[in-house]
Amino acid sequence: MSQADTGARRRVPAARAAGEETGGSAGSKEIAVSSPQTGDALPGETAGGDERPTVEVTPGREPWAGAEPLIRWGGLVVAVLASFVSGVFELLLTTLRAGDVVSVWSGDAIGSGGGPLLGLSIVLAAVLNYGIAWFAVTTTRRKWALGPPWALWTLLMLLGAGVRTSEGDYLLGGENWIALVMILVGSLTYAVYSYRLILKRTLP
Repeated sequence: MSQADTGARRRVPAARAAGEETGGSAGSKEIAVSSPQTGDALPGETAGGDERPTVEVTPGREPWAGAEPLIRWGGLVVAVLASFVSGVFELLLTTLRAGDVVSVWSGDAIGSGGGPLLGLSIVLAAVLNYGIAWFAVTTTRRKWALGPPWALWTLLMLLGAGVRTSEGDYLLGGENWIALVMILVGSLTYAVYSYRLILKRTLP
């Protein structure tokens, strides 16, 4: 069989059909499959041979080298300030009584109301000190960052023991068991967190 003008034909032997004509010799039928013309792409191929489209990738901008030190020192400053604010607030609440819920709204000082002392400062010392310790270590990625807020909080408690209120009473008097328990719980909170860091040997 002759070839086509526009391209070569390739012959594929077809399956021998059952019931061929009587007297026919054992032959094979052929199916002509036209090959694609020059320049046409076969399925799965791209035009022009093995060429593939190129994709340009723009490299991302490198992070600023000073970001990490800034976060660390900023976290330490925030932790120290939070320790100072929480310490002052807890000192003021050591004299909080049940009757202050009404008297404070009237403009009276904390502790001027009647009733028993409330241990709100104890709860705040445990919760806030633990949160400050976690924040200081997590943001700075340094275990020693626990020291400055701990030392400042302890110093505030020592100073509070020598400060007198407007009525002439000591802010942390010996008869105020709330203040004594608050100092103990607050210091133990820092100590327990520090001890856990030593045992785990890994930063949170």
